Amino acid sequence: MNQVKKFLFGLLALQCLALSPIAIAPARAQVDLWGGNNIANNAFNSIGFSRKDPREIVANIIKILLGFLGTIAVVLIIYAGFLWMTAAGKPDNTKKAKDIMSAAVTGLVIILISYGITVFVTNALSNAMH
Repeated sequence: MNQVKKFLFGLLALQCLALSPIAIAPARAQVDLWGGNNIANNAFNSIGFSRKDPREIVANIIKILLGFLGTIAVVLIIYAGFLWMTAAGKPDNTKKAKDIMSAAVTGLVIILISYGITVFVTNALSNAMH
């Protein structure tokens, strides 16, 4: 069981690295047509702030969290399938695998419904604002 925890923690770390890239861009001086520097805009961009709507940022965070939960559900389904295939006909191991798989599939359905609702609501809000 300890190996499973290490594997899930490694998967969590890998997904966090993959889904939250840190883009560090070198600060470039922005010169307007008359040779002046736009210091405020340059400082805003070099710090790393974006001009995105906060609702869009929250929607993206929710989508990332739901994607992470979906990944965990799929890993649990694969784990339950492995348990089932290696149960060797033992009823206790087969029952445990069936319970894990049914719970993981139910969770995956809930996650997919939540993702659909999130996409629908964010699209409806963004279309209402434009």
